[in-house]
Amino acid sequence: MFAQEEPLSPAENSYLNEPGLYGAPSAVWGIIGDIFSFLYFLFWIWMLVDCIRKDPDRFLWFWVIFVFQPVGAFIYFLIRWLPTNHVQLPEFARPLFRQRKLNELETAALQIGNPYQFVRWGDALKEAGIDQKSLDAYLQALAKEPDNLQALWGAAQIEMKFKKFESVKARCQKILEAEPEYKFGDVSLMYSKTICELDSPETAREQLVKHTKRWRQPEALFILATLEAEVGDHQAARKTLQGMLLDINGSPRGIARKFVRWKSKARRMLKRLPQA
Repeated sequence: MFAQEEPLSPAENSYLNEPGLYGAPSAVWGIIGDIFSFLYFLFWIWMLVDCIRKDPDRFLWFWVIFVFQPVGAFIYFLIRWLPTNHVQLPEFARPLFRQRKLNELETAALQIGNPYQFVRWGDALKEAGIDQKSLDAYLQALAKEPDNLQALWGAAQIEMKFKKFESVKARCQKILEAEPEYKFGDVSLMYSKTICELDSPETAREQLVKHTKRWRQPEALFILATLEAEVGDHQAARKTLQGMLLDINGSPRGIARKFVRWKSKARRMLKRLPQA
């Protein structure tokens, strides 16, 4: 006869009744897994429905989402859903999608060939820091439409980086003749900067006085104060800087934060100016 088995001790019973003690998943982890599975299922359905309803290449992407699980839905989300819905990506993720966008805009510009497409391509290249190619795109737009204000302004911005002041001055002058308030004073400010580089200090000062009467940008006021100080008109320079600080301090907080740099420079310059 077989020997009768001895009953298990309380400690052994506790060991067998607690799965986590011998490697089996606990109930908590099972619940967490179920929650993530449910959330992924909702996300998967969302991407699948969006693909079927909106995507022009729905037949291709349907199979990507349906077959390549679980990554297919995430691929569709990153490559199709985010760009289509114009969602601003975090800074670290933008380079991953920038080249694809540039390729699409280049293809559209070369195939369609109208100024609008070349300007869009030039803007994207400028944002990516590809300056020479951006300038080439703007120049192609201008070859098709010489009075295109967006192309003129884009080309002027890039040429300013290259210190092509004569060309920048001509482009800004052309924009201002067509639309004096274009870009809310930015074009007028750049035009004033080219005069500072190309003409006499007196001519530059006259231009900046004219500009700041209409557009009280901190940068323009600081440049004007610098010119006034250089010719020894310290009282005018002080007045210009104090007016600039009053403008910044009186502006909404969100706008004032953008001008912290100019505020700091104005304060330092005020300290260096001789007392009247």
